[in-house]
Amino acid sequence: MLQGLDSKRGIAHDLHTCYLHNSGLEIIYRRPGLRIPEKFFRGVAVGAITGTAVGLGGFFLATRPSTAGMGMAMFIVVPFSAGFAIGVVTPGSGSAKAAMTLSVIACLLILVASGREGLLCAILAFPIVGACMVAGLGLAIMFRKYVLPHFRSSGAPTGMVLAVIPLVVVVGHRLELPALELTRYEMVSTSIRLHATPEQVWANIQSVDTIDVSKPWLMHIGLPVPVSCAISRTGLGAKRTCYFENGSIEETVTEWAPPHLLRLSIDRTRMPGRHWLGFQSAFYEISRDGDETVLTRTTSITSHLYPIWYWRYFERLGVASEHDYILRNVQRRLQESTIGNSSATPST
Repeated sequence: MLQGLDSKRGIAHDLHTCYLHNSGLEIIYRRPGLRIPEKFFRGVAVGAITGTAVGLGGFFLATRPSTAGMGMAMFIVVPFSAGFAIGVVTPGSGSAKAAMTLSVIACLLILVASGREGLLCAILAFPIVGACMVAGLGLAIMFRKYVLPHFRSSGAPTGMVLAVIPLVVVVGHRLELPALELTRYEMVSTSIRLHATPEQVWANIQSVDTIDVSKPWLMHIGLPVPVSCAISRTGLGAKRTCYFENGSIEETVTEWAPPHLLRLSIDRTRMPGRHWLGFQSAFYEISRDGDETVLTRTTSITSHLYPIWYWRYFERLGVASEHDYILRNVQRRLQESTIGNSSATPST
């Protein structure tokens, strides 16, 4: 259906009306006051492609040469640069914000799908990556307003600004190379109070047939899920293997003091993906406290992720979630054992 409005020629549809101008196509949605011109979509497309290219290219540059860890260049410089690049090539804050959102999602999806990063790492990195992209975009908006007009008036192409970004990423990565090779150590402890004797608790930590408790939320997005543990024999030097849904951890008993202490060295970790977080040792400590027994699991971990102020929280949260999952299963087994013994006792 044609609509004659001045020199405009419109075509009506169920969802929107399109107007053809000499300057291009304008899409007007039926919602009052909402007008989305074609240049908005062009800006979003150009910005998203630019941001994705800078993000993926920066990821490659921030991992060359290869190091044991990832740091500020990866999690701060690269997303900041991507946000800045989007702001430079995308006119209008609305289209720039849409382009930024699309590009960060596209980068993370591509890295996960290609096996370069795991889903858990991508989700945990999203807040810092997103914040740095917003900061870069904010700087670019100021740059477009106050600097870019003078830059263009001098005859210099805008592409010169973007050409500096790879150099910034490379220099940033080179500067932090020594720090990325340093191993950071952390100790994480989690305790639970149990209505059982130390001997009963000891019997339930050596091996585990099944784990049947609710999973913490991190395990639903990629945190390794333990399923069972088996020990070859009792005593010092015994081999213990803990199986996960997608891998295993091999351990050796380095201290055997029933029913109070079981110390383990972690010899080998067989897990998919890149191991930014490592495991050194672990121990179970059992102590009596009145009518209850306190069971504490402590794990020594290593990390090569920076900045520390961001990643330490998530590292400790991940290990504590594993602890909580295992300890609650010990509690469940003891409760089931108590119920089973009570039902087996004949009434008088």
